[in-house]
Amino acid sequence: MITKDNMLTSISKEIEQEFGKPGTPERAKFNEEAYAFYTGQLLSDARKEAKVTQAELARRLHATRSYIARVERGDIMPSAAMFYNMISALGLRIEIVKPIATI
Repeated sequence: MITKDNMLTSISKEIEQEFGKPGTPERAKFNEEAYAFYTGQLLSDARKEAKVTQAELARRLHATRSYIARVERGDIMPSAAMFYNMISALGLRIEIVKPIATI
């Protein structure tokens, strides 16, 4: 909840007003852009933690530095294969964990 003009309001309602209801094209566009931004931030943080430059990561991936920069800014979303390759090139791995079944 956030306060707006001294009134409590739901963040979900704020997002809905700004970006449309779930299932609408407007909301799908918002979600896509948000995931691209988040993915870019994850990759940027991982690259910096590994002390690798954009140019070096690009060289390892046979890509361009500008491509890496666009991904990190959230301008574009890498394919699943490229995301996996980027993570691998940084010496990391992706782990898929199944939730524990509830009885």
